[in-house]
Amino acid sequence: MEAGRRSSTKPVQSLKPTKTVSVDEDLTKASDALPLPLHLSNAVFFTLFFSAVYFLLSHWREKIRTSTPLSVVTFSEIIAILAFVASFIYLLGFFGIDFVQSLILRPQTEVWNSEDDDEVADVLLHKEDARKVPCGQALDCSLPPLPPPAPIVTVQKVLDENPVTVLTEEDEEIIKSVVAGTTPSYSLESKLGDCKRAAAIRREALQRLTGKSLEGLPLDGFDYESILGQCCEMPVGYVQIPVGIAGPLLINGREYSVPMATTEGCLVASTNRGCKAIHLSGGATSTLLRDGMTRAPVVRFGTAKRAADLKLYLEDPDNFDTLAVVFNRSSRFGRLQGIKCAIAGKNLYLRFTCTTGDAMGMNMVSKGVQNVLDFLQTDFPDMDVMGISGNFCSDKKPAAVNWIEGRGKSVVCEAIIKGDVVRKVLKTTVESLVELNMLKNLTGSAMAGALGGFNAHASNIVTAVYIATGQDPAQNVESSHCITMMEAVNDGKDLHISVTMPSIEVGTVGGGTQLASQSACLNLLGVKGASKESAGANSRMLAAVVAGAVLAGELSLMSALAAGQLVKSHMKYNRSNKDVSKASS
Repeated sequence: MEAGRRSSTKPVQSLKPTKTVSVDEDLTKASDALPLPLHLSNAVFFTLFFSAVYFLLSHWREKIRTSTPLSVVTFSEIIAILAFVASFIYLLGFFGIDFVQSLILRPQTEVWNSEDDDEVADVLLHKEDARKVPCGQALDCSLPPLPPPAPIVTVQKVLDENPVTVLTEEDEEIIKSVVAGTTPSYSLESKLGDCKRAAAIRREALQRLTGKSLEGLPLDGFDYESILGQCCEMPVGYVQIPVGIAGPLLINGREYSVPMATTEGCLVASTNRGCKAIHLSGGATSTLLRDGMTRAPVVRFGTAKRAADLKLYLEDPDNFDTLAVVFNRSSRFGRLQGIKCAIAGKNLYLRFTCTTGDAMGMNMVSKGVQNVLDFLQTDFPDMDVMGISGNFCSDKKPAAVNWIEGRGKSVVCEAIIKGDVVRKVLKTTVESLVELNMLKNLTGSAMAGALGGFNAHASNIVTAVYIATGQDPAQNVESSHCITMMEAVNDGKDLHISVTMPSIEVGTVGGGTQLASQSACLNLLGVKGASKESAGANSRMLAAVVAGAVLAGELSLMSALAAGQLVKSHMKYNRSNKDVSKASS
């Protein structure tokens, strides 16, 4: 029957038509000549080698102690020397017999891929065809034809990811004129009508002017048209920042994968651990307290009394409706909420607050404020507008007015972390967390005179999410205002943690949110663009995600501090673990 099977077997063609491989081909190897299996032979010779070495060293040590010449060799030492030489030769060949025989049996380089694949396929087909059920005369026992081979894709690492830009003679002339100062660098886009070409020419001119190379700063692979006139001027490249994902973060019954752009090791991993603890405990709850962007111009009068007159006028409820109509002309989404005034001598600071839809809204509120100032000029002709922003807003600066009154979205986010999760996931205890939070985030921050900084590292998470989603990273100053509270609940078994953030300034339209990478991160969160259901819903949801991510980051970092894991984790993920003292010596 076996003979019948062999006679009916068809030869299998390999990828190269000139070679035919039979299923009966002898696949013996050099290691098959050993009396024992290869792994047992290796074990025997390893044992023999080290035994011989130990025996010889111990005997020679005894000879040296008794002043016996080493040239006097006993029969047992001769046996040990022979065993040492034999095992050494074997081990030298073993490193290894498999390696040596692979060199001997390896096909030529040009046929390596095809012939090796043929042999493996033939052996597999031979094994597959070895059926236990006998073949009948009516059954076709021939081997099925081989499927067409999959193409072999060779991945080659690109050493230079920035293709060399070939400059034409015209480009060379423009570069020389930029270097000479006859052509302003900022005018290249308008003169050339090609933003990428303008960036390449500006980059080369800058290198020649400074004598410094910009190698390593990518130029290709970016849409320079998308930033023209709105995101960045006079570009010469772009900076790459890795984006990590923390989550899923469970907030208000919905899961979010939070993108974080950062170069700090441990940050994403730590936030991710906090997300896990929150998720295992049933999720977090986020509540929006206020939603209003602010702008505060400063105006001056001849006397303090005139400044007070305007203050009383603006704060009179009877005048608010008129001012709101004037303000709201600037936008479909901008709606005046209130005006708060402060006097410093004859100077008056007017803090306007308004809703801004899904935009962060700085430009929107500024246009509305300008409309009101123009309107007030009729009744107060002696009013001198000193600046559209008088820092009573307050934008991109730590300020008590933002901490108390809020700016942008005011959010509180809370969660109850189960005691088992605190012990098993966070590796600490509820009591330790509550005590550390009181000493560090509350008392320690008070000792430092902190303004809105009653937290462990809220700005870390805020900034990472802001960069990933196209927010203004400079606004992390006031957006990171946060107070972290921890309390033991349920008879001390569980942990209640909350973060209160009065001035999260985010938007999902405008600015950097429209760039491809940032837009993708917003899309991942499900908040890309303007909300079609309710104006401002996407930006409010993004603010809730920011607060939830901060909650996760605070929970994880405080746990690491309480458990004494901070230095160890940073040595593992963010710092070199070399001994500096040994390295210096």
